[in-house]
Amino acid sequence: MARSYLLLLVCVTIWGSNFVFGAILVDHFPPMLLSVSRLLLTSSVYVVMAMAARRFEWPVWKDWKLLLPLGAANALNQICFYTGMQDADPTTSSLLLSLSPIMIGLLAPLFLSEKITLRMGIGSAIALSGVFFVVGKGGSIHLSAGELWIVGAMLTFVASTILTRKLMERRDAFFVTSYATVSGTAMLIPVALLREDVSGMSTELWAWTLLIASAFLMQVVCGLVWNRQMQIVGAGKAAVFLNLQPFVAMSLGYVILGTAVSLKQGFGSLLIIGGVLLATSIGRNRPRSRPRPAEAGEAAEAG
Repeated sequence: MARSYLLLLVCVTIWGSNFVFGAILVDHFPPMLLSVSRLLLTSSVYVVMAMAARRFEWPVWKDWKLLLPLGAANALNQICFYTGMQDADPTTSSLLLSLSPIMIGLLAPLFLSEKITLRMGIGSAIALSGVFFVVGKGGSIHLSAGELWIVGAMLTFVASTILTRKLMERRDAFFVTSYATVSGTAMLIPVALLREDVSGMSTELWAWTLLIASAFLMQVVCGLVWNRQMQIVGAGKAAVFLNLQPFVAMSLGYVILGTAVSLKQGFGSLLIIGGVLLATSIGRNRPRSRPRPAEAGEAAEAG
């Protein structure tokens, strides 16, 4: 379990950087074409991986019933995120997206038959209070148009997580991640080409390098790792790690953008980390789950 938690932490750290790098990229690419470019690159990598491993397997109808809405959720998530990042600042965006663990935790018992433990509930509450401590400004909440798009990104991420976990009850992480990405890309391409002009795409080498590198790390590597580890620890516990994203966004905002970090923000970050550790900690005498050898085999297959 400790290895799974460490891998989830790495994924969230990389994803947290997307708030800063995404804010940079939307200044040089139209949001939908940016989403298509990233998804097209990701889909191409998955196809090459499948060819190299000779793992082409056509989904059956029962798979498509979940893959099609999952692909649509992935495409909508990208559209909402990059459209929102045109106006919403990285820290506020990370706050809104950090609400997804609460939504997933509430829906997991309904759709995934996962239980919510007292420790997970308390840890989630502490972590979420830390999120608001870091980025909350007090008073009433008024969401801008960009922030409403980010709320849409949060809701589509919740739907994607639940659909992914449901499909992985009978399929491995590579199958689910690759087919969901390819189907989402196919849905998004015609919409993006109709709505945006390709002449608005950046011609700067550094911008394309950042786009390609971030797409590979965040959507290929982290996508496969996250789905596999979520299958091991459960959707509810995995989702708690997403509360760390505001801390990552705040830290990188300071390093890259020069945004000052206050004492209040530092204390809130400690609450986030403490809540995650509490929600994901395991009792000392808890036995390890039996199917570890099988899981190791599946992970090797997925890689």
